[in-house]
Amino acid sequence: MTSGMYPGLLLLLLCLLPGSEETCPTICLCLSDTVSCSSSGLSKLPLSLPSFSATLDLSHNHLSWLGPGSFKWMPRLENLLMAHNQLSSLGVGVFHNASGLRHLDLSSNKLQVVEQHYFQGLWRLEELLLYNNKISQVEASTLIGLSSLKKAYFSLNLITHFPFFSIQDHSHPFLTMLDLSSNRMSRLPWEDVKALPRLVQRGLYLHNNSLICDCSMYSVFWHWDLRGYDSLRDFMDEHTCTIYGDQRASIRFLRHNRFFHNCSVERAVSLPLTVLLSNVLVSEGGRVRLDCQTSLTSTDLSFTWLSPSKGYITEDSINDTLISLFPNGTLEIQAAKVNDSGLYVCTAVDIKQALNATREVNVTVLLPAAESFNTGYTTLLGCVVTMVFILVYLYMTPCRCSCCKQPKPAVIPIATYDPSTLTSVFCPAGRDQAKAQANKHVAFMEPMLSEEGTEWTLES
Repeated sequence: MTSGMYPGLLLLLLCLLPGSEETCPTICLCLSDTVSCSSSGLSKLPLSLPSFSATLDLSHNHLSWLGPGSFKWMPRLENLLMAHNQLSSLGVGVFHNASGLRHLDLSSNKLQVVEQHYFQGLWRLEELLLYNNKISQVEASTLIGLSSLKKAYFSLNLITHFPFFSIQDHSHPFLTMLDLSSNRMSRLPWEDVKALPRLVQRGLYLHNNSLICDCSMYSVFWHWDLRGYDSLRDFMDEHTCTIYGDQRASIRFLRHNRFFHNCSVERAVSLPLTVLLSNVLVSEGGRVRLDCQTSLTSTDLSFTWLSPSKGYITEDSINDTLISLFPNGTLEIQAAKVNDSGLYVCTAVDIKQALNATREVNVTVLLPAAESFNTGYTTLLGCVVTMVFILVYLYMTPCRCSCCKQPKPAVIPIATYDPSTLTSVFCPAGRDQAKAQANKHVAFMEPMLSEEGTEWTLES
């Protein structure tokens, strides 16, 4: 009876194991942390999706609605691709328990109104793609809470008004691109546009809209063009406005500006706005202190630094013990490295008066001066020593014999191995004998013995 209980216990354990939730739907493809259900003819979400998924691709299907908690079993989800579906609305709390989402693609759907509850809880979201929908309205609080947002795409819609006032430096410190091109905006709240953070203004795309020509509109674009923003330079011909709202009288105002000759554009776009340029040189390992001095005089300012190596730096986002951001906006790097070189941009924001100003500092980190000096000194010393040895070799060849200076004979003598004859060749006594025989044409200067032992001399 005891042995019969083991199969039942084993079956119970297998049922309790969390294996059913990790099964991959038959119409999907599961690869490591990616689940692809693209082009599968889906009209609703699969009943079970693997909880380990970081990327879920549901694009090119027939999904028309997402209910509350649609992705609550996927806490690791970071990338959600739902382009080219039939989505017309999203339920309340649709992204509950999916706060780790960073990339959300809802492009090419049928969304008409972007409601304020759509993206609640997505405080880590960095990219939001809503282009090519039917959106005509974006509610005021839609983007509030998306504090990590970097890029938002609203182009190719029917938008007539956009809540620019909801985007501020303290609420969206990382936002660098806002694409509102190819919509139906005619009159924009230019004061709200001018109050946008500097980085947002630089990345604001407004071409292919139905803007009405007026001085307020032209003043903003004139200053942006003066600063060389790529959002204007890349779409010069697509920036048009209509004279008195007549669609038939459309001009490319960035190329043909005669209509705005009576407009005053010399005053600043946002007050106050000051850009200070400076250069800082520091040796590697040295301490760097970068101030954020601007024309803003308020004592209640918030500061954000954009660094070339570490991205955006705020007082709450610092996770490096070698970097400090003080309340007055001063940024301190305790031990600078070569890769810390580059342009640092500080943005100071007066939240109460909706004013902002920037400070730019170009930092160059050099190798330590002592190291450069030692290297040059060592190279110079090596060159001097080498030259000394060359001079010694050329001009101080050692002479080991007192009679090393001997005259050059007319004919090289070939002597026997008799020591006495060697002495006659190399010593002074031999010199006189050589002079006596200078006029004789001989092949051998010393007598040689024949095979019989007799002495004979070979003469010419």
